[in-house]
Amino acid sequence: MTGKTDTEVIIGGKVLTLSGYESEEYLQKVASYINNKIAEYNKVESFRRQPLDRQNVLLQLNIADDYFKAKKQIGVLEEEIQGKEKELYDLKHALIASQIKLENTEKNVKNLQAEINENTKKIIRLEAELKS
Repeated sequence: MTGKTDTEVIIGGKVLTLSGYESEEYLQKVASYINNKIAEYNKVESFRRQPLDRQNVLLQLNIADDYFKAKKQIGVLEEEIQGKEKELYDLKHALIASQIKLENTEKNVKNLQAEINENTKKIIRLEAELKS
């Protein structure tokens, strides 16, 4: 486990010290995300007219919404991965079954070819016997 990281970030124009076990780059990325949300909402006139406490709640709701949408998307992607893994397993199983079938068919072909060769030799021998 890495040590605790303290880093200064700017959020909403204010310098704050964030602490955590993540890297400084990660903490800066989080601050940047929040700043982008603030900037996005500050473009909306009706948002800017709200009291500061309501603005904060709206930002928190929006961030929570992003979180739950991302979490849902992760669930969907995990289900897709599981489906793909099952499909891959089934394809590998089918491939192995096909390989076994091919090997058996090749053995049968060799056996039949050997049988044809034996029968051809018998025919030649029988034809030679008939001529003599």
